[in-house]
Amino acid sequence: MDLSIIIVNWNTCELLKQCLESLYEHGSPYSFEIILVDNASHDDSVPMVEEFFPAVILIKNHENLGFAGANNQGLSIAKGRYVMLLNSDTIILPGAIDKLIQVADKKMELGVVGPKILNMDGTIQKSYASFPSFLSELFGKNLRIRKPVAGFPDAYEVDWIMGACMLVRAKTIADVGQLDDDYFFYSEELDWCYRIKKKNWKIWYLSDAQIYHLGGGSSSRGSLAQLTMLYRGKLLFFQKHHNQFVTTLLRYGFAIGNILGVIRRLIFFNWMNRELGFERIVNQSLLAWNLFWDRNLIETGFSEQTEPVLPLENL
Repeated sequence: MDLSIIIVNWNTCELLKQCLESLYEHGSPYSFEIILVDNASHDDSVPMVEEFFPAVILIKNHENLGFAGANNQGLSIAKGRYVMLLNSDTIILPGAIDKLIQVADKKMELGVVGPKILNMDGTIQKSYASFPSFLSELFGKNLRIRKPVAGFPDAYEVDWIMGACMLVRAKTIADVGQLDDDYFFYSEELDWCYRIKKKNWKIWYLSDAQIYHLGGGSSSRGSLAQLTMLYRGKLLFFQKHHNQFVTTLLRYGFAIGNILGVIRRLIFFNWMNRELGFERIVNQSLLAWNLFWDRNLIETGFSEQTEPVLPLENL
């Protein structure tokens, strides 16, 4: 088996169907299997897959295990020499999988490679970045440094790539281990790439391979659950790979930043959409309060952490 494609799903029936159709229509001459891990969806996702895609290997969870935990279930049974993590709200374009595998076959020290990710209007999503620093996290200025790779005109070495679509060598996983399921959602692919880089594997961004990423398929943008998981992931990464002092400073910095965000929302309040505005102010205020006072945020999070969501940009 050349490739195992792992898709984690939570209530994205129509998007999932579109994704699976694109895989079988534009798939690959390489042998591949598709492993779908359903995180206790309550829509028609599971019956849809059973009816229309009987070849898909289906894992039906009775509870939501989060993005990392569910992907690890797929990794545990994957047979491919490569594994692809793929979001359910993506559409594979012709040749994308082939190009990723061909590049990886030519460069044996390549542990991870990801495609160019496009919005449906053709604009480019920021799907790679440099590893975060204390200052970049505090001021929200992600560096997106990429180094051209000699001999591969469409390839760039980067620090980490978005988990919406990433091809990982099975030997790399055997060397580094699976995703850390301490992350429910957010920062799990950052942590994985960080550990992969520490083992001296290369991570590339391949602009010649392209997919569409719709975004928002299972999200609840701006909810307290989403904001909690976003900041919990950031803090957990720093606690694991830096130290507790830096993590504590960053937690207080996040709290102050969110208080300033609440003040900004109050000053420029949009009365035309006041219901959503009030909701955002309440959620961000609660987040700031908990960042200040809940020292166990990293270990426990909030009880609302029950649903996987997509990244909140420009908070």
